Amino acid sequence: MISFAPLWKTLDKKKISQYQLINTYGVSTGTLDALRKNKSVTLNTIQDLCRILNCTIDDVVEILPDV
Repeated sequence: MISFAPLWKTLDKKKISQYQLINTYGVSTGTLDALRKNKSVTLNTIQDLCRILNCTIDDVVEILPDV
């Protein structure tokens, strides 16, 4: 299972809000909705988030074993 839990921790650590992602960095509300629901997003989206947050992929996403 894909989890974007690390993203929310990274945003908090970097003091960047979801509002800023939308209005400053141009992340779409649809993308944020998918991330909140742990839905599939493209690798380009993950790359964009890593660049925005100046972090690595493991600061944005983690893969959890299926239950």
